[in-house]
Amino acid sequence: MKTIKGPAIFIAQFMGDQAPFNSLPAICEWAKGLGYIGVQLPTNDPRFIDLQKAAESKTYADEIKGVVNESGLEITELSTHLQGQLIAVHPAYDKLFDGFAPEQVRNNPKARTEWAVQQLKWAAKASQNLGLNAHVTFSGALLWPTVYPWPQRPPGLVETGFQELANRWLPILNAFDESGIDLCYEIHPGEDLHDGITYEMFLEKVNNHARACLLYDPSHFVLQCLDYLEYIDNYHERIKMFHVKDAEFNPTGKQGVYGGYQSWVNRAGRFRSLGDGQVDFKSIFSKLTAYDYSGWAVLEWECALKHPEDGAREGAQFIKDHIIRVTERTFDDFAAAGTDQEANKSILGL
Repeated sequence: MKTIKGPAIFIAQFMGDQAPFNSLPAICEWAKGLGYIGVQLPTNDPRFIDLQKAAESKTYADEIKGVVNESGLEITELSTHLQGQLIAVHPAYDKLFDGFAPEQVRNNPKARTEWAVQQLKWAAKASQNLGLNAHVTFSGALLWPTVYPWPQRPPGLVETGFQELANRWLPILNAFDESGIDLCYEIHPGEDLHDGITYEMFLEKVNNHARACLLYDPSHFVLQCLDYLEYIDNYHERIKMFHVKDAEFNPTGKQGVYGGYQSWVNRAGRFRSLGDGQVDFKSIFSKLTAYDYSGWAVLEWECALKHPEDGAREGAQFIKDHIIRVTERTFDDFAAAGTDQEANKSILGL
């Protein structure tokens, strides 16, 4: 067994225009001051990392790594959530998702997808140049508007959608394989990969590609009423990343999973800061440790109520308290009799 690494923090929800959240050195100093030892970097803001440059220049990648290391931190992984979303966009969401792309490819779905594919391929190479071994993204979605089967889905629609999704991702998965990086899909509502079944459907279409792995985030499963502990039993061999994020689901006689189009504060299901929700993190850390998960425990802060800086401060200690330092010996070793094979046969009457 291995001790899970951490605590680390995903800085996407903290980046901004005010110090210390407006530059990589400053946000790293802030994170270190809270007790974090790792940072997970989004790649959509060149103030923090220029993705293309990191892919094409090992020197630049070493410089970025040096900035983080100088603060006493490590880069855990890179993320391309926003770019991955644009690999597959249903036309109903074109306008909404155009804001994720640079102006030159907006209102042009084909160009936008080509841009996103290039971003992912750069992310593979950048991760390699940074000495990382895993990367997180979203799958995008062609089928999400049909997630509830009304109107009735025509025969073959789902199969066609997953085949097209696989066709788009296979060259990207191969690029990650060439770079020696696991590509971890964050299983998430709004994506075609939003639970275990949809992941399995995709995995079959990409021929069980060795690099088609998972980021585990229990908060999204609480909101779907999915058994997030059994999920680990089912997919632990594919889980290469871990977002430590809390959530709660409190249905009423007026609303449930779908939330009634309400704001995050007023939904039955909502994300919470660590320790304020319903996720059983003791069992999660125990299961991941027992299954030999060797990656990072990374805080992702999303809470409708608590201030992000309070969530970040409390989250560092919360993760520290849940990481299990694995034992180097079995607890009953003290009672070992030191028998040999002949003694074993004698005990069995052989």
